[in-house]
Formats: sequence, C-alpha cells, structure tokens
Amino acid sequence: MANSLTTNVTETFQKIYGEQPSMLLQAPGRVNLIGEHTDYSDGFVLPVAINLGITMAMRPREDSKVRVYSIDFDETMEIDLSDYQNTNDSWQEYIKSLAWALQEDGYELRGWDGVMAGNIPIGAGLSSSAALENIAAKAFALASDFTLSLAKMAILSQKGENQWVGVNVGIMDQLISAAGQQGHAMLIDCRTLEYEHIPIPDHVTFMVLDTMTRRELTNSNYNLRRQEVEQACEVMQIDLLRDCSQAMLCAFQEQLEPLIFKRAHHVVTENDRVLRFGEAMRTADLQKMGELLNQSHASLRDDYEVSSKELNTIVEISQAHPACLGARMTGAGFAGCALALIDAAQVDSFKQYVYDNYHAKTGIEPNIFPVDSANGVQVL
Repeated sequence: MANSLTTNVTETFQKIYGEQPSMLLQAPGRVNLIGEHTDYSDGFVLPVAINLGITMAMRPREDSKVRVYSIDFDETMEIDLSDYQNTNDSWQEYIKSLAWALQEDGYELRGWDGVMAGNIPIGAGLSSSAALENIAAKAFALASDFTLSLAKMAILSQKGENQWVGVNVGIMDQLISAAGQQGHAMLIDCRTLEYEHIPIPDHVTFMVLDTMTRRELTNSNYNLRRQEVEQACEVMQIDLLRDCSQAMLCAFQEQLEPLIFKRAHHVVTENDRVLRFGEAMRTADLQKMGELLNQSHASLRDDYEVSSKELNTIVEISQAHPACLGARMTGAGFAGCALALIDAAQVDSFKQYVYDNYHAKTGIEPNIFPVDSANGVQVL
C-alpha cells in the first residue's frame, strides 16, 4: 500500500493527539478471482488480497474509550466500550461491530486512539468493509494485549457485519484480508476455513474495471439472494448448497420454482468452476482460467442476476480486446467493479480501449487500473 497513506495517518495522528502513534497497521482489500456468492453456502472461493487497503496509526489507552478519526470522511468516532449504541453511522458501525463481537466472545477490551485512511474505492466491490473490520480487530487485540488467530479474526469480523451491521456476508472477504499472501491467490474452503495459497502465473495482470456505479449491500438484493438459496435448500432438504451436486440439482429441477432453480444452479456450478480454476492456476493454463472467468460472469448475469447494465457493458468490451483472457463482474454485484485477466505486456492498450468504448457507450468515465497482490492484515 502507498507510503503516502502511512505518512498521512502518522502526521495527522500527531496533529490530533500531540504525539507519535505507537503502532501502524495495514489491512488490504481484495478482488475475488472466481467464486461469487458461494461463500455463504459453505462453498469455495479464490480471492487475492490487493495493494489497496486501509492504513491506521494508533496508540493504546488505559481506559475504555475509543477515538478514531477518518481522514477520508473527515469524521471522528468516539465511544465508551462500556456503553455504545448502533446508530447506523456508516463506517463507524464497522468498528463498533468488532467491539461488540469481541466482547460477545468474552474478550475484555481496552480503548485506543486511531487515525485511518484508505485508498480502496468505497462501494466498488473491493471489500473496504472487511479491511476496516480486520484492522479494527487487530487494533483492539493490540490495545487489549491478546492474540487473535487469522481465522478467529475473520470469524469475528464476519459476525460483526452479520449481526451488528446487518449484512449477511460470508467469510471470504474477512479471511482473505486477514490471511492473504503477496504473489498468491488463496483457495478457501468456506466450510472448514482451510486455505491454500496458489502462485499467480507469470506474465499476466489482473485489471480492475470500476464502472463508477455504486451500491449499498444493505439496500440491495443481497439478502434476498441468500433467502432464495435457503429456499432451494429447504426443498432439497439439505443444510447448504455446498452439499448439492449438479446431478442432485437436476433431479430436483421439477420441484424447484424456475427462479429458485436458477439461483441454486449458479452456486452449484460456480463451486465447480472455482476448483477447476485453482487447478488451471497451478498449471498456468491461462486459456482455461480465462474461459472459466467468462463462464462465471454469464452465470452471475443470467442465473443469479446480480450484474448490471454497466457491469455487462464493461465486461463485454474487455472480452473483445485481444489482450483479454477472460473477464467477469467481481464482488457482490448490482454495481461496482469487474475484473479482467490480461496479457501483462498490453496493459496500456487494454486500458485505453476499455476506457474509450465504455465511455462512448455509457457516458461514464470508468476507473481502470492494474492491481498487485498483497499480504493480509499486518503491523508495520
């Protein structure tokens, strides 16, 4: 992550609190290469932590007060850990959610002072929320002198977002932001939380294609999709779609409403695509990787219906460029970003081509940029 973030939070901390911070923390965002809307069915996902994230300067306190200034929002959060409420104040609730989740799990917390800034486009589907949750969890652990495993950090971050913020996310975003490894993607089994770091093949680049359209998960159909998946499970009398094969799904097709069948079809086939993509990465089969990305987008567009006109447009334009091996929407969908796997030697021509054609078709100026892999949450 950019050194400018480190400088900015350090200098701002000194201005606000009158002394240098005692610690600097970073947590990355992520792009999910493949495996969308599978994590809350205990399925498989294959994200990569990226060199965009949140940086925080902090110092522990001896009392129970938490004070955090957000440079990006120009707002200060101040709470007492013995008495705080959910007021739906955007970014502040993600920090409160970790205080709540940790206390619910039996941890005794002390306060801390912090200043934070980030360079993840908010609402773009690159998981700024998970980065904020993990960095808050790390800050609470450091201030209160206890250790959290990476898996525990992810689980409690997910719990906070589910039960405090009110968005029923799966575990993927929190776990990749916690445990990512530079130079690798991470194949995650969302049931066991076991993961494998798979090297990213040489000579390719992942391009983020930000449509510059935005959504809020709490105001989208995200929770509705979860309900539709649960309906499919009820009919098939299984706990989660992780337990459903393609053959089993086909056997139940007549008993499922057509819409519910489509939703389940995406999840079941996407799980299969993730495992095949992981194998293609291990053997550096770039053509197969690209094909699976294209198939994933078609499934998200047609079966799960979480794409958008702008996402479909930018994906189709990208797929038409000769440098592009494959492209698809990434993140929860409804707006935000797509992802393209391209020949690293043609970054500039690809970027210009997609920019020009997307702008011509939509009137919107997209933000197109390559991302590098990064490590998970860490103390600098």
